[in-house]
Amino acid sequence: MTPPSVKPSTVKEVPSYRLLGELEAAFDQVILETEVLLACHQRSPGAIWIFGSDGADPETGAAWLRRALLDFWYQEGQDGRGTRTYVGMVAADEALLERVARVNAAKAELATRLARIRDQAPGMVAEIKAVLPFRHPALQEHLQGLGLARLHLKQCWRAIPVARAPVARLRLAWYSSGRSIKRLSVREAETRLLKLDPSAPHVQIQLRKLAGIPEGEPLAQVQRQAPLMRANLFFREPLADGATRQAMNVALPLFLPAPDGRLPHHNQPSPTPPEQRTRARRSDERLEDEPFLPSLRVFRYR
Repeated sequence: MTPPSVKPSTVKEVPSYRLLGELEAAFDQVILETEVLLACHQRSPGAIWIFGSDGADPETGAAWLRRALLDFWYQEGQDGRGTRTYVGMVAADEALLERVARVNAAKAELATRLARIRDQAPGMVAEIKAVLPFRHPALQEHLQGLGLARLHLKQCWRAIPVARAPVARLRLAWYSSGRSIKRLSVREAETRLLKLDPSAPHVQIQLRKLAGIPEGEPLAQVQRQAPLMRANLFFREPLADGATRQAMNVALPLFLPAPDGRLPHHNQPSPTPPEQRTRARRSDERLEDEPFLPSLRVFRYR
């Protein structure tokens, strides 16, 4: 998931101080709405289930929920492309669901503002990570003992998952077969190979292979994604559009409509993802089995 792109042709250039001011206001709104959500849950706590535990008492559940929704930091050695997950479920009444909607709206606005900065003033990103954490006392508490903690912008704007309707049962399962595929031209692949050590034998071999295919042939660069938890939700009643189920990734606590404050029946997935691929290979797989350019994880189409 990436923040929405901003087309330069449709957005007027604005001074950097205004961009930063707009982003600060959007960040403030995310924190404000999150704090209101947590206060709403504390006033009327529904059941909470935390992955890896049999259950959670109200005090433990509230502390875990606060940690999950306000964790905006890199940890030492963390891959900058990855985010930490907080898998769990929260039974939510209408008031709490409204607060979740407001948090997600604030996060979407933050993502839009950040995308504009990346487009118009990418050099400001380092300043953003240094300035934003110190605007809120609650966040400063997280900094204690962490030294110069860095803000993880994706963890700030990723949305909280919410079920569309009351759920009868829910199944959680690891998904370990995810990957992202980016199409490359032959020229783009050559440019990337040349950024490596062009004199290295393995790079020379790949450059010769690349020279032997048509210049107009599309190639695919594949990035394996980290295992993630997916939830399959089965609704109590069919929705207006006829849907009876919903599937979603759950990197943050999943909020479930539950007027009675109770969670639906659910399974207990294994504590760690499987080591091997669990899904059968598709019969219409379009990429070759072996990488064409191993150094770039580039494949040819069949």
